[in-house]
Amino acid sequence: MCERLRYNLLFRWFVGLAIDDATWDHSVSSKNRDRLLEHAVVEAFFTEIMRLADVKGPQSKEHFSVDGALIQAWASNKSFRPKNGSDDQRPSGPGRNAQADWKGKPRSNDTHESSTDPDARLFRKSFNTASILCYQGHVLMENRSGLVVGALVTHADGTGERAAALAMLDTVPGKQPKSVGAAKTYDTSDFVAACHDKSVTPPVASNDTRRGGSAIDTRTTRHVGYALSQTIRKRIEEHFGWGNAVGHIRQTVYRGLRRVDQHFKLTMTASNILRIARMLSAAPQKAPQ
Repeated sequence: MCERLRYNLLFRWFVGLAIDDATWDHSVSSKNRDRLLEHAVVEAFFTEIMRLADVKGPQSKEHFSVDGALIQAWASNKSFRPKNGSDDQRPSGPGRNAQADWKGKPRSNDTHESSTDPDARLFRKSFNTASILCYQGHVLMENRSGLVVGALVTHADGTGERAAALAMLDTVPGKQPKSVGAAKTYDTSDFVAACHDKSVTPPVASNDTRRGGSAIDTRTTRHVGYALSQTIRKRIEEHFGWGNAVGHIRQTVYRGLRRVDQHFKLTMTASNILRIARMLSAAPQKAPQ
């Protein structure tokens, strides 16, 4: 960015620099980024955008959707080495950048960690995909306007999605009854029970193929709102899709859980701003008095 500020007039206009003004060094941006982390500026910015959105148009305080996605870490699998300092990688060719061979050598997050990004975890979304060093990004969306009301990044593990969903639901103000729609991965007895303890109805997608069957029954699926929630919750993919294509959250360029979390929240804030702009442009304009 600092390099392009030297010759790109559009970049200069955006940050308020004249054509003959000197640009700052990249180290200034690095120091400012650390200040943003220290003073939780991104969280305050996210909250202010949601406050303005609530003024422009009402948001749902009762019905929500939740989902999560993997964020590939800025680290290669070759950096995933034993914590005890030994080397279990056998190079398959000459040179320092030769392909590594881990055949017959089990690797797990308990015994290994990335030397490039220790906060990243080796994880795979399903049995049909390869394991990658990654984080998990989570989004809580209100169902009326489709705005993100909660965003969080956690370590990647098998229970991270459900734990993050419960944590984000705790941040929703008010004691009114709530509902949260979700995909099949949330159809577990512990998540459903935890939602009921919080007075939250969990109309999650039924996973009848899992061992023990689905954790939800006809008390939830018989209502018209169940099918409606399952339809609306798919709008949450629009935020992830925009974030992958424009916000570059498919693979983060930051290292460390805190910085990746800030990047993810800032991306979801930008997605909210675009959605709010479309909502305002589509709203009927009042005739002047």
